[in-house]
Amino acid sequence: MSKFFNEFKEFAVKGNAIDMAVAVVLGAAFGAIVNSLVSDLIMPCVGVLLGGVDFSQLSITLKDAVLAPDGSVEKEAVSLDYGKFINTIISFIIIAFSIFMLIRGLNAAKRKKEEEAAAPAEPSAEEKLLTEIRDLLKNK
Repeated sequence: MSKFFNEFKEFAVKGNAIDMAVAVVLGAAFGAIVNSLVSDLIMPCVGVLLGGVDFSQLSITLKDAVLAPDGSVEKEAVSLDYGKFINTIISFIIIAFSIFMLIRGLNAAKRKKEEEAAAPAEPSAEEKLLTEIRDLLKNK
C-alpha cells in the first residue's frame, strides 16, 4: 500500500499535477472573462441590432407561477431559458476559438523550432576554406 501512496505523492508533487491545477484556475478565470464579454458586451450589441432584444431574458414559460392570496410566489414558474443557453453557446465558441488559436500558435512555434534544429548549420568560413583546399588538392 505504501508503494501506491509513494506513486501518488510523486505524481502530485511533479509538475504535471501542479501545472494542471494552475491551468484549471486560469481556465476558470478566462471562462469568467469570456462570459462577461458575451453577456455584457456582445449580446447587448446583438440585441440592439435585432431591435432591442435582451437575450438573457428570452424564455418560454411552460408553467406559470402560482401566487398565494397575499400576492407572494407560492411556486416558481417553470421556463426554458433559451436566451441564457444562446449566451452559453457563444461563450463556448469564443473559448474554443481562443484555445484553438493558442494551440495553433504553440504548434507553429514548435514546428519552427524543429525545422531550425533539423536544418544543417551553415559551414563556418574556416570549413569552407578547408573544403576549397581539399578540392584543389584532389584536382592536382
